[in-house]
Amino acid sequence: MNDQLPLQVSLTEIKNETPSVKTFYFNQEFSFEPGQFVMVWVPGVDEIPMALSSANSITVQKAGDATSAMFDLSAGAMLGIRGPLGKGFTRGEKMLAIAGGVGAAPLLPLARSDSVMTMLLGARTENELLFVDQLDESTDVIIATDDGSLGQRGFVTDLMRDISIAAYDRIAVCGPEPMMRAVLAMIDGLGFASRTEFSLHRYMKCGIGICGSCCIDPDGLRVCRDGPVFSGELLKKSEFGHYTRSASGTKKNI
Repeated sequence: MNDQLPLQVSLTEIKNETPSVKTFYFNQEFSFEPGQFVMVWVPGVDEIPMALSSANSITVQKAGDATSAMFDLSAGAMLGIRGPLGKGFTRGEKMLAIAGGVGAAPLLPLARSDSVMTMLLGARTENELLFVDQLDESTDVIIATDDGSLGQRGFVTDLMRDISIAAYDRIAVCGPEPMMRAVLAMIDGLGFASRTEFSLHRYMKCGIGICGSCCIDPDGLRVCRDGPVFSGELLKKSEFGHYTRSASGTKKNI
């Protein structure tokens, strides 16, 4: 299979996960490493990057034109899938995963691979938590919600204070960038930034390292080819947590 050419897939099931998140299952399985992504072509709308939540699914939060159009699709509709692309998470023997909101999607396959000992899972409310039952089958899940509707009231960074970070040889993180920046600050303060990896989301046009639209400052690393997973040590002095760029390249503060 040529991962640079879009493969036409048919949607077999669309599952409502939360009020703003759906999982789209398709009739083609992909061999991938947790954390890799695919470029998803929504006919007549746009092509956007999405992390694989399983070998034959993507989990999508309604946010822009393409995702809004996807939310109007039904089983049997067609999408174009190009990939898998990019670099996934480095596995360890004793892994900690930290997820916020839809950031649980790329971490679900990692947990299912028996690589993760503990998962810290956060969301604004109980209704917005993703994959709680599935993750419970694979790992030890500790939950925080902003409003305290399930688990501890607060953020995943609050949960980090109650565990021994040093007990894990690898740490995988995905979620809203302000959350990930807060995690990096805590991890770096403990001296473990080099064993921690973060999955970044940036605007992408090509997904294969040609257009440069997803390059991050100051080193110009391409999220699509050099990432989307980067070490915390590399991100400490980058734009991470401070700003992203629009389709025109204009900086957008986070």
